[in-house]
Amino acid sequence: MASLVIAEHDNQSIKAATLNTVTAAAACGGDVHVLVAGANAGEAAKAAAQIAGVAKVIHADGAQFEHGLAENVAAQVLAIAGSYSHILFPATAGGKNVAPRVAARLDVAQISDITKVDSPDTFERPIYAGNAIATVQSADPVKVITVRTTGFDAAAATGGSAAVESAAAVADSGKSAFLGQEIAKSDRPELTAAKIIVSGGRALGSSEKFQEVLTPLADKLGAAIGASRAAVDAGYAPNDLQVGQTGKIVAPQLYVALGISGAIQHLAGMKDSKVIVAINKDPEAPIFSVADYGLEADLFQAVPELVKAL
Repeated sequence: MASLVIAEHDNQSIKAATLNTVTAAAACGGDVHVLVAGANAGEAAKAAAQIAGVAKVIHADGAQFEHGLAENVAAQVLAIAGSYSHILFPATAGGKNVAPRVAARLDVAQISDITKVDSPDTFERPIYAGNAIATVQSADPVKVITVRTTGFDAAAATGGSAAVESAAAVADSGKSAFLGQEIAKSDRPELTAAKIIVSGGRALGSSEKFQEVLTPLADKLGAAIGASRAAVDAGYAPNDLQVGQTGKIVAPQLYVALGISGAIQHLAGMKDSKVIVAINKDPEAPIFSVADYGLEADLFQAVPELVKAL
């Protein structure tokens, strides 16, 4: 049977997390179909059809899907779930909101945060903050899965030529309503999609120093800015910049850790980065155990010198 990927989109384009989820779905075997549930989301459906490896796009259009309310999206997934052996969501805030509802209604166990597909019924997922890998085998007739996007390469966004098929949209559940949203706007790349991230820790000492030290380096590198939980808890940076097990999971090409000790919960969110550079004056800091390049130095001297050199 085929696998169904639930696309994340803004009604115009497909979000990057969907591409990694398509790769995971392809590893499950069979055709890969993509569900685009949205409002006036024809452009998003066309974009999904161009993803390499996608055999069919199912487009459900209705005003009730405009803001991705979990109750309505879950109902749409359930309406077509009978045709699929695997239903996959990106392990993002949106995916984690919908997947449990689908699994509960199908009376199956959700398989969360997979990083590898061993076979159609066997998957690997990190546990204990990434310090161990659990191999999970499921005998459920339908596997409801969330995919840790950093564990899979992104499928090519172009090169596919899938057919787009319209599906009858389910009615509004009436269980929730969209009232409004406040979006933090930034000229920097979005943290989970950035190729370069500069992160700061508690050692920076204040929100002013956090900005003063990190911003010039991030500007030079064209990087997103991240923060450790300690820095966020201390008020140096907003919650949406937190990297770690209780924040955002990232895997950029380059991760620069400034004044971050490397607590387990932080390492769980960034240790899959391709190249890790750490600057810390504590030679025993755990961050050095995962760093490809480590500099034992005072970051208040080292970072400005690095910015000048760049």
